[in-house]
Amino acid sequence: MLGTHKIMAFVGTRDPERAKALYRDVLGLRLVSEDGFAVVFDACGTMLRVTTAQKAAAAQYTVLGWQAPDIAAAVRALQKTGVKFEYFEGMKQDELGIWTAPGGARMAWLKDPDENILSLTQF
Repeated sequence: MLGTHKIMAFVGTRDPERAKALYRDVLGLRLVSEDGFAVVFDACGTMLRVTTAQKAAAAQYTVLGWQAPDIAAAVRALQKTGVKFEYFEGMKQDELGIWTAPGGARMAWLKDPDENILSLTQF
């Protein structure tokens, strides 16, 4: 029934201004609107609502991810803006923090101001 409807994504924040600075100014998403409830972005045709919450509990898994045609270039560009990529114990990540999955996909992870885990993936 919902297969013909556009999906939208949600992520929580305790600090909408810091979240806006990352999602708009660093990651480059287009700001659509903001009010006391959410900062709303256009993520390449998908609505992302960064919802203001009293308690925004960070998940211990990836909550949002982007496909990157050249992950190494994307990681380097984000690092130049001050983004730090995550390293996880037991995963063989290279010097940029990129892990290569058994199937060949390459992934790297970063966190937003609320410690939500975001990812880049090159298939």
